[in-house]
Amino acid sequence: MAGFRVCARNSDPACRLGSPERMKFCLVDRIVELNPGESIRTVKNVSLAEEYLQDHFPGFSVLPGVMMLEAMVQSCAWLSRVTDDFQFSTLLLKQARAVKFNSFLKPGQALDVTATLKKAGSDADEFQAAGTVEGESAVSARIVIAKSNLITSNSQLKENDQRMVAAMRELYEQIRCR
Repeated sequence: MAGFRVCARNSDPACRLGSPERMKFCLVDRIVELNPGESIRTVKNVSLAEEYLQDHFPGFSVLPGVMMLEAMVQSCAWLSRVTDDFQFSTLLLKQARAVKFNSFLKPGQALDVTATLKKAGSDADEFQAAGTVEGESAVSARIVIAKSNLITSNSQLKENDQRMVAAMRELYEQIRCR
């Protein structure tokens, strides 16, 4: 995923580079619409079964704002991956500007994320992203995603790049619109 990268023990090949104690959060449940080089629309469903909701906040469970932002970052990363035909193994949040949180997202609700590619670059892409809940604005931001391959910094990491790209292609097949 893009942005905050946390992975579970014995998880997918894209996560084997990090510590075995890391967890993975996939905050895009479904890619509803995707126009390469232009825009994407995704959905993140919130379930009471998500562990972090037990502590955020006791008695008033809501999706943490950082998770709403991460859902937008991951949506932008999917648009970037598909636009570039999965050319890059690593897509990370470089910058989030003008972030606005407007409402809460509770279990049983869905965050509908839309993102538009504003500027494509060789090493970073810029997006305008927004999330709504039941038609009402929940979050918005201008997001910059950095794109790279591990082999650029270490020639011995070519196989790692290949594994990560393969894992992202496989995940894309599971969540993409059909």
